[in-house]
Formats: sequence, structure tokens, C-alpha cells
Amino acid sequence: MKPLTRALDEAARQLTLTSDTARLDAELLMAEALNIDRDKLLLNPPDKDPPKRFWTMVERRAKGEPVAYITGRRAFWDIDIHVGPGVLVPRPDSEVLIASAIAHFEGKADGPGRILDLGTGPGTLLLAALDLWPKATGIGVDSSRRALSYASANARRLGFDDRAKFKLGDWADGIAEGFDLILCNPPYVAEDEELGPGVAEHEPDEALFAGPDGLDCIRRLAPEIPRLLNPGGLAAVEIGAGQAAAARPLLERDGLKSSIAKDFGGRDRAVLLTRA
Repeated sequence: MKPLTRALDEAARQLTLTSDTARLDAELLMAEALNIDRDKLLLNPPDKDPPKRFWTMVERRAKGEPVAYITGRRAFWDIDIHVGPGVLVPRPDSEVLIASAIAHFEGKADGPGRILDLGTGPGTLLLAALDLWPKATGIGVDSSRRALSYASANARRLGFDDRAKFKLGDWADGIAEGFDLILCNPPYVAEDEELGPGVAEHEPDEALFAGPDGLDCIRRLAPEIPRLLNPGGLAAVEIGAGQAAAARPLLERDGLKSSIAKDFGGRDRAVLLTRA
């Protein structure tokens, strides 16, 4: 057995107590430690001992720190988003918003022209959308200066800094124009809800929690979306599992028609809004 294989087995064993994805975590950390892609690690692993910093990273993960904070990045759709402490880590569940947008604009030559990402964090949804639609431009809004610093840096690194603008703000306050695509992953965790290991301890509360039922931010957003959504456009708002029945009537208002999109695990994950 190669040294790296033994090290991965041992790391996965150590991480089992604090992670539901122990083997994947170990592979991502090893790839980072070796400065290679995970695919290369799995298909053609180097025949060498693991770097010492691999075990340092495993120790950090064993204490609950998110893998993305340790490696400094997270893959999302077709791009890598750089993240760090104080910034929400992108989740695969949020990719349903991008998938829904692709389905909505299928067959439309240019796709959405103007995109708004409310609660943009490190720019995750906006930058993924700009990567898909090269003619689009957009605005990302967030109340966190730290998150916006990551968003701006991600836009520059991806070559989108001339197409993406970021604004410090309280949701849609001060925004008057219309948009073809509105994306939003608001905080939706109820105050007493339990989260996975390390999430509440490391990720920012303001990006996670939204009142007793987790719907405070959605109530705040609901009146804004009708005035911002252009005819023929789509607004996709992420929700927590089990929130569809409560969130849908809050968002379906002022002439908007709603539907529910499921994530890749089959759970209700987003309310999709169009003009009836």
C-alpha cells in the first residue's frame, strides 16, 4: 500500500467522529497539501510520504473547522470560490438556483442580461451565473464588508471585475433598476435549530440564522422582489428543507407566480418566482 493511501485511511478514520464526509475531507486536504487536483490524487497518486502540513490540516478539520477555510476555496458549479473565516462556505445545495436559472433561460439566445445576487457572500451565485452567461452583468449586495472583500477578489481572479459590481447594503435598499435574474441564498436557519459539526462554531451567525422560524429574512425580501424582477425574468430564493409550505406564500405576491425546485438530494430547496 502506498504511503499516501495509508495516510488517507488514517486521516479518514480520525475525521469520522466530526465529519459525515470523512474520506472526502481527507482527499481534499491531501490534494491541497500536495498542490494537485483531487482527480490526480485519486487516479495517479504520487508515491511519496504525505507533507507534514497535511496532518496539521487534518487536526484542524478534526476540531470542526470547515474544509473550505483550511484550503481557502470551495468548488461551486464550474468555478472555484475563495473563502475564509467570517464568510459563508458555498454549499452544493445552492447549485439548484443555478440549475433552475439555466432551465428558465434555455432557448433564449443571450440569457439574462442583468443579474442581482442578494446576500452575495463571497460572490458565489453571481459569479457562477456570470461564468455561464458571458454577456451578462450584475450586482452583488451584502451587509458584510469582509464577505464583499472576498467577492471582489473572486471577481478579479475570475476575470469578471468589469462585469460584477458589489455593494454594501441592507438587501435591496437603494436598488431601483430591474433584473432578468435575481438570486438569493438568505439566512434561513431557525434560532434553535441544530447544525452540522463546526458550522455554528466557525461560520458567521448573520449568514445562517433568521429568527425563531428561520423566515425573518424571507419576510424582509418578499416585498422587494416584485419591483425588481423584469418581465420574463426569474427570481430564485433558497429555503431550508421543510420551509416550502411557509415560504412560498410569503414570496408569491404582487402578481408573481411560484414553484418549488428540489435540490440534488430531492429536498425542497428553492422558491422560483416568475410573473404570471
